[in-house]
Amino acid sequence: MTWARWRVAAAVVAVIVAAAVAFTVSRRESAPPVPRRPALLLVTSLPLMFPDQFTLNGGGSPALTALKTRYRVVPISVTDDADLAKGRLLLMAHPLAQPAEDLVALDDWVRGGGRVLLLADPLLEWPSTRPLGDPLRPPPMFMDTGLLAHWGLRLDAPDESGLREEQLDGHQVLTDSPGRLTGPCAIGEGGLVAHCRIGKGRATIIADADFIDAERLGRPANLYALLAELATLERG
Repeated sequence: MTWARWRVAAAVVAVIVAAAVAFTVSRRESAPPVPRRPALLLVTSLPLMFPDQFTLNGGGSPALTALKTRYRVVPISVTDDADLAKGRLLLMAHPLAQPAEDLVALDDWVRGGGRVLLLADPLLEWPSTRPLGDPLRPPPMFMDTGLLAHWGLRLDAPDESGLREEQLDGHQVLTDSPGRLTGPCAIGEGGLVAHCRIGKGRATIIADADFIDAERLGRPANLYALLAELATLERG
């Protein structure tokens, strides 16, 4: 190949490379940004983030996996002002008793526009290998220290334990010894769920937490109901 032909070939290659780079950059600039998943604050006594017993082999739960398909899960330990400022949507899944000052912060946060989904189980059937009295074992019942009464609600334990079919946001779910809610909020049939408007915000209370133990109950579709209730809170 002569020097002239070599220069022509090199120029052609350079033009092709430049065109390819320009096309790639153009595609990147024109592609719509990937939407960031909204934050979901999570406070819970249940083994959702980590197994019941400490292990180096994996972690998390089917419920956590489902939540992460739609949300950026932000675990918090208490509902104080600093933690609640991290998001506008909160899942309280059978939480431990919150200090009085944190309940005040939670109430203020909801009234200011926050959205909370509270799973308050009056008879938890979630199995645990931890002994009774272990502070890491989920409490056998929802540790209410006046929050529900402040919102005008009453939570009653079931008359008898056992599995029951219930409706949650249009989904048929299997529950385990669910309780019953009464009060001035919009109460679903059977008293399983209450939808409350509180100031500028909203609170959905479900009288069961066992339903998100979908693997044990053999009902993966239960988690669709959990996501549906959260989505309803976001839209409302």
